[in-house]
Parts: sequence; structure tokens; C-alpha cells
Amino acid sequence: MIKMEERVYALFGVFGPLLVYVSIILSLIFSPWFNWETNALSDMGYSVTSSTALIFNLGLLLAGFLLLLYSLTVFKKYAKYSSYCLLISSFFVQLIAVFNETYGQIHYAVAIPHFLMLSLTSIVYSIEKRSTFALVTFLVVMFSWLIYALNVLNIGIAVPEIISKFVVAWIMFSAIQIFRGKEF
Repeated sequence: MIKMEERVYALFGVFGPLLVYVSIILSLIFSPWFNWETNALSDMGYSVTSSTALIFNLGLLLAGFLLLLYSLTVFKKYAKYSSYCLLISSFFVQLIAVFNETYGQIHYAVAIPHFLMLSLTSIVYSIEKRSTFALVTFLVVMFSWLIYALNVLNIGIAVPEIISKFVVAWIMFSAIQIFRGKEF
């Protein structure tokens, strides 16, 4: 039987990723200048020129906080090694919000490790929990970065960035399973 406290923490694993999606979607709606071929998602968080910087950065900051709490509490009980990776990735997503593009190279120094840790989290989880879902999301994300790097299609960096955010789908699934009291 799952404790009520664990159920609350499991909800953080659902609402954290949802907050990422909502902040990105709202930022896209209010950024008619955004172009998938030329912009990075972080351009919407550029505090000097973007009118959506507050929405984008606050969304990432709060989402990272919720996922950090999820990692430190209930997720650690069910997927110990994956929780450590998610903890680090969540911390980096908060740093992306704090050190937005205004900070130049510092932004990239925290953004790249975030994407790498998010991918590593998927690999570790797919091994630790024998999750095909996590493995498939990892492969899709890697394929999108490969297409971008090889310039196979005329896409901007925002495309593999947004596809990378699909990794959180299995995180939400794990949180829902924990909330429902089911072993996954």
C-alpha cells in the first residue's frame, strides 16, 4: 500500500514535466517571431529581448524543482540509479532558467549537460527497470540529434531540443504508476 505522502511526491513527477510542456507551449503561442529553422528553445527565455522570458524561465525553474523533489523522494525508492541521474538533470534545467542566454557561454555550459543527463537518465532507467518505453524515447531523441547534426533536414536546433523533452513522457508514466501503487 502506497502512503499518501508518496502519492503527493509522485504527482510532482507528473506536474513537473507538464509544467515544462505548458511553459514551452505558452512561450511559443506568445512568440510569433519564433522560427523552428533558426531559433533555439532558449531564445524564448532570453531576458533581454523575449517577452516570454518570464513564462519560459519560471516554467523551467519550477519544473526542475518539482522533478528534483520527485527524484529525491519517491522515485529514488523505485528506481534508485535513475533517480540520481534525474536529480542532476533537474538541477541543470533549473540552471538553464537562471543562466538564460543573457549569460552567453554559461548558458551553454549548463544546457548541454542537461540534455546529456536527460538522455543518460533514459538509458539508466531502461536498464534498471527494463523499460522499453524509456529505451525507445532515448533512441528517438538520439535519432533527432543525429538528423540535426548531419543536416539531413533543414531543421533548427529547437527541433531536437523539443523532441528531447519527450523523454519526460516515461518519467510521467513512472510517476503515475507510483501514484497508482503499481510496480513498474
